[in-house]
Amino acid sequence: MPVTAADVAEGAPLLSVSEVSRRFGGLVAVSGVSFEVRAGEIAGVIGPNGAGKTTLFNVVSGHLRSSSGNVLIKGRDVTQLGAHQRARLGLGRTFQIVHPIHSLTVLENVMVGAFARHRRRRDAERRAWEVLEQVELSHRGRASAGALTLADRKRLEVARAVAGNTELLMLDEVMAGLNPTEADRAIRMVRRLNQDGLAVLLIEHNLKVVRALASRVLVLDHGAPIAGGTPAEVLDDPKVVEAYLGVKATT
Repeated sequence: MPVTAADVAEGAPLLSVSEVSRRFGGLVAVSGVSFEVRAGEIAGVIGPNGAGKTTLFNVVSGHLRSSSGNVLIKGRDVTQLGAHQRARLGLGRTFQIVHPIHSLTVLENVMVGAFARHRRRRDAERRAWEVLEQVELSHRGRASAGALTLADRKRLEVARAVAGNTELLMLDEVMAGLNPTEADRAIRMVRRLNQDGLAVLLIEHNLKVVRALASRVLVLDHGAPIAGGTPAEVLDDPKVVEAYLGVKATT
């Protein structure tokens, strides 16, 4: 369902997460997390393994319901909406493990994402070609998705997420498994998508990538926020050093 002007609070961020928690029985996977992402911004979520980053992404994208707290897209409360409804409001995401449809071509895989907002086949195909150009994968458009390298499968995952007229792109470790050359190329792709108007929220373990892309970073540990700020501020924070290395930082 499209958002009308009446739905959007003036000056509202694209995404606002307020005191969100997610429990699985007695386990608190995400605890009291709040942050915002504004138009044109690249923001990051970092933390050690098991910090709750992907669970937070699942809650924000609607693949999991929050146990408490609220999620707003462009000022509209979407806490009770499912993933497909949030996607129609401009939220797109990738997953850690990429799953292209091997029986389809690269173009057809992206068209699957485009059909979320483009009902006619020719419109979906036109949108798919546009996005493949953006991620530098148009030369493989007619190839089988199963024949792609890991780096190109990652690009395909991004293209599929973008194709539905996404305004906020959530990237879950899109650089994982890439060699330095492939990672540098992926960084350029994310920058280009951002310059073309997409806001980006990324989970990333590669701190070089975080420094290169993010203007603001939220740090989670054991599901709870422990720091926030610019990459330089956050990565020099003793609490963050201790969370990553397991030892207290010396001053």
